[in-house]
Amino acid sequence: MSATYLSYLYSFLIDNVLILMIGMLGVYVLTGLTGMFSMGQAAFMAVGGYAAAMLSKYLHMPLLVTMPAAVLTGTLFGFLIGLPAVKLRRDYVAIVSLGFSEALVAFLNNTASITGGALGLTAVPKYTTRPMIIVIFVLMILFIWNLKNSRFGRECIAIKSDELAAASMGIDVARVKLLVFTLAGAISALGGCLYVHTTTYLDSAAFGWTQSSMWIVMVFFGGVNSLTGSVFAGIVLGLIPEIFRFSDALRIVIYCITVLFIVNFRPQGLFGETELDRKTIKRIALAVGRFFKRVFAPSQAQEAEQG
Repeated sequence: MSATYLSYLYSFLIDNVLILMIGMLGVYVLTGLTGMFSMGQAAFMAVGGYAAAMLSKYLHMPLLVTMPAAVLTGTLFGFLIGLPAVKLRRDYVAIVSLGFSEALVAFLNNTASITGGALGLTAVPKYTTRPMIIVIFVLMILFIWNLKNSRFGRECIAIKSDELAAASMGIDVARVKLLVFTLAGAISALGGCLYVHTTTYLDSAAFGWTQSSMWIVMVFFGGVNSLTGSVFAGIVLGLIPEIFRFSDALRIVIYCITVLFIVNFRPQGLFGETELDRKTIKRIALAVGRFFKRVFAPSQAQEAEQG
């Protein structure tokens, strides 16, 4: 690979993959931690993106205003959609979120005077830089990592395993699920703000159910219980279509084969429940040490005999 192509992949990874992965982290919080399925999570990314775009384009607001406004808008919509959704069973939560997503896209397409309609919003100010995107992405990973290992995170995992058992242990299931839905909306809205201030363009078609389903695939591909796996899957599945862009048919085939291979031969996902924490790194280091010891020990014994 040439240096120019590697530089292009790096810029694509930062400007596109990492930003979309921030939106995917909202799906991980919903599905990976709590077991709720959202087929319309990309709509919350659109909410944050359009809020930031209109504030910066029409009112000339800086990033310090548009980013909190986008997060608050995503939080509000997450709360409003979560109120009826958390009272439903898991399958019906997906239907409610899908309905919200399709309704939002229809609303954006029919308000062309404000949102640009099907043509989208153009000439949005570019406020982000690559170091900023990397820092925000890392901070979000650390936040969700700590959330997973907190008491609230353990309550979420208990609800995912068995709602009735969690409720019998004193966990307020409805409250926890509503908080998670609200938090997921805020996280995806943050991704939308970064997206519009990086691409300087926003189109409602990019936030349909297709994008939401792609995020669900990433979470299951990496391991529904593993944040490390979701991040790894997001990077791999985000780069595969771009690496094979020279052939539209080939990149789709390779993408599908990769996903189907994991689904069939590793149903629990690539990482399963494994996280890349200190214990895992120590185990890997010990296993590598034992491997090299077995490989080089016989040769060292032979050298000693010959000596």
